[in-house]
Amino acid sequence: MISEKLGQFLIGGAWVAPGAGAGRMAVENPATEETLADLPLGTADDAARAIAAARAAFDGWAQTSLENRLALLERLLALYRAQIQDIADAMRLEMGAPANWAMDAQAAAGEAHLEATIEAARRMAWQERRGSTLIQREGIGVCGLITPWNWPMNQIVCKVAPALAAGCTMVLKPSELAPLSAVLFAELLQQADYPAGVFNLVQGTGPEVGTVLASHPDVDMISFTGSTRAGVAVAQAAAPTVKRVAQELGGKSPNILLPGCDLAASVTEGVEACMANAGQSCDAPTRMLVPRARMDEAAEIARAAAEAQRPGDPLDPATTMGPVISRAHWARVQGLIKTGQSEGARLVTGGPGRPEGTNRGHFVRPTVFADVTHDMTIAREEILGPVLSILAYDSVDQAVTMANDSIYGLAAYVQGPPEAARAVARRLRAGQVQINAPEWDLFAPFGGYRQSGNGREYADWAIHDFCEVKALVGYGSEGA
Repeated sequence: MISEKLGQFLIGGAWVAPGAGAGRMAVENPATEETLADLPLGTADDAARAIAAARAAFDGWAQTSLENRLALLERLLALYRAQIQDIADAMRLEMGAPANWAMDAQAAAGEAHLEATIEAARRMAWQERRGSTLIQREGIGVCGLITPWNWPMNQIVCKVAPALAAGCTMVLKPSELAPLSAVLFAELLQQADYPAGVFNLVQGTGPEVGTVLASHPDVDMISFTGSTRAGVAVAQAAAPTVKRVAQELGGKSPNILLPGCDLAASVTEGVEACMANAGQSCDAPTRMLVPRARMDEAAEIARAAAEAQRPGDPLDPATTMGPVISRAHWARVQGLIKTGQSEGARLVTGGPGRPEGTNRGHFVRPTVFADVTHDMTIAREEILGPVLSILAYDSVDQAVTMANDSIYGLAAYVQGPPEAARAVARRLRAGQVQINAPEWDLFAPFGGYRQSGNGREYADWAIHDFCEVKALVGYGSEGA
């Protein structure tokens, strides 16, 4: 679904035209390579107008009661549920995502984050007494939110909802590659009757709009999800104003299959997790570590699991995999697949080019490499496509060392007997370690070590990041 508001920005409670000098770009359906819409790109002046609106709204919004903020979030959740099909359709178009995945994963994630944020805000200790001192948490102020294209609604809601719960005002800059769902979400916030200026939306690029959000002195916090390269630029732009910077960046997550694991189940689950969302998840388990003696067996299981994927038409119920987001990203993934071949990894299945049966769209062949060594590019660089690297280890200690030897530390995975898996999980240097393919936990903190970022998202962890902590010393003393 393409909203008629796509050509406008939401600033100060009104949909307004972009300022003079704004450029435009085509919004493409990556499954068909057809142009969906013509998107206006915001200027620095547009971003500054939105920041001014958020700053003007902050004092009033910050003083609202928690009960009022929760009531508005509940209203937003009801509206989201009522229009979830339109939201899913928007992501099917802007991402080329299979219809079932667009609804059951992408759109459902936004609903789940709203539910979790409301529950967490209700249970959270907003203030506590320590002797005669009152410790109080309050919204940090005006927040710039920059979200990616790979999980559009997941990342929008897991930033916007906790910021609203904390009493912050904000300016959202969604990815210009996936702008449709963001406009629908902005319309929901208007329908929920949020005060003017609490939430503002400006489309645009990172160098133009994102840089203003990161550097502007009236922005108190920047929350960014994207590549590590772009995250460094955001942090550098934010540094002179000493604002808080929360970042969820890249990943190259290891998946250690321990001796004693059910190899068939573990490999199959690992392949499916790696290739979900066309491999475009920063926490995807893209490095599978297996005992050296079981390399060939694991490779054959992985071959079958990858070849069971069905790239193709998003409206076909049999389709399990959509395209990658753009022609430029497709070319980058192709280049890394070719690098894997040239550096000597064994191609088990897939490889360069489009999958059989597709003659348009940015589809990538589900690809598995075996006999990958730790120094190869495909074992170290984030690919963000459906490409799995299988590495051999000779001991569990070596597996842990290899897993931790990365610039990233967003997520890690362990499969095996519970006690052994727990022991290994404790040694892994990653923000979230998943043991034996658990269910998604919306109340577990999400964020990374090292160059995977800083700060934590989801539920109360995210709310804390959007708060300042104030100490009212002497609050309980006589005469205070």
